[in-house]
Amino acid sequence: MTTWHLARGFRFAGVVSGLRSEPDRRDLAVIVSDSPAAAAGVFTQNRVCAAPVQISKARLPRGDARAIVICSGNANACTGEQGVRDAERMAELVAKDLGCYPQQVLVASTGVIGRPLPMAILEAGIPKAVASAARGTVHFDDAAHAILTTDTKIKVSTREVGEHAITGFAKGAAMIGPNMATMLGFLVTDAAVAPDALHALLKRCADDTFNCISVEGHTSTNDTVFLLANGAGPPLAGEELQRFEHAVHAVCQDLARQIAADAEGANHLITLDVEGCRSDAEARVIAKAVADSPLVKTAVFGADPNWGRVVSAAGYAGVPFEEKNLSLWMGDMLLYKDGTPLPFDASTASAYLKANREVHFRLRFNLGPGRCTFYTCDLTYEYVKLNADYTT
Repeated sequence: MTTWHLARGFRFAGVVSGLRSEPDRRDLAVIVSDSPAAAAGVFTQNRVCAAPVQISKARLPRGDARAIVICSGNANACTGEQGVRDAERMAELVAKDLGCYPQQVLVASTGVIGRPLPMAILEAGIPKAVASAARGTVHFDDAAHAILTTDTKIKVSTREVGEHAITGFAKGAAMIGPNMATMLGFLVTDAAVAPDALHALLKRCADDTFNCISVEGHTSTNDTVFLLANGAGPPLAGEELQRFEHAVHAVCQDLARQIAADAEGANHLITLDVEGCRSDAEARVIAKAVADSPLVKTAVFGADPNWGRVVSAAGYAGVPFEEKNLSLWMGDMLLYKDGTPLPFDASTASAYLKANREVHFRLRFNLGPGRCTFYTCDLTYEYVKLNADYTT
């Protein structure tokens, strides 16, 4: 088991409750703060949003959060008023065992849409999970495993800022497309940050990281990232707060990259650097258009250096520019300069795509200082198979 640098004053657990059909599959997690914590969250912008998103969003930001409960295997999305009551009941069960108010508990779920929660399973499983997170014990890896669905591995990132620690873990492998990508993310820190400042900080970090990944461009119903700060460490002072935000950003970016790298069926992680636009927002629009292009994705999968697909995707993104404003690199190969194609060896370019699990495209404009880094993946036969068979 890996030893992670964990933020002080938090406990974790992940248990087998029986939500999933696979034997011994962890499917229910809790995160408990020993003291009331400032809490912030960012959520899916899909108008069809899951019950746990609805209730957690209404509870944030706040300064007295005590816990998060997460179930995997059932999204509790598109389940009507009963779904809302069930999500509220999940919080009530945690609160009862912790001796706090239900409003101090946040809820997240992931899994199949449109199926009511099997509450009898959760009525038994949640007390078991809270008991597993008893004071003085740490089951961090169990929690990181319990939130997974089709992921092939846990996704964890930690950073230190002076005497403070930031611990983050996430899940996500498909239905990935801002805003936000289909994912759950949980960050905790022992720093002391006011709830409103924590919310603004998390939103800035998420916009540059979790909202800059894509697998197939499908925005889910359950996307959630929480950040809890319990102040167990010494207060932040002066420039430490700025360094703290940089560290939170680094954790978010690391987790976002891990999600794109673990995309369902993917053979390649694709990094897109778009620079030289009029603004960061324009760069992100172009990057997303390229990242979501099935033709770009399939070209990378087939090791076909068909760079025209990248350029044309940039062209239909809706950002005004002229061809002469754009140059394109694949790896260190300059393929297109100031609107003019350059000669290149197709076999060498194809070999670059075949030989590298991680590939890089750089689109450089000459319009301004705006830039964006975006992560995506190729589109493979295995992805189609996994999603064709997902519920059957």
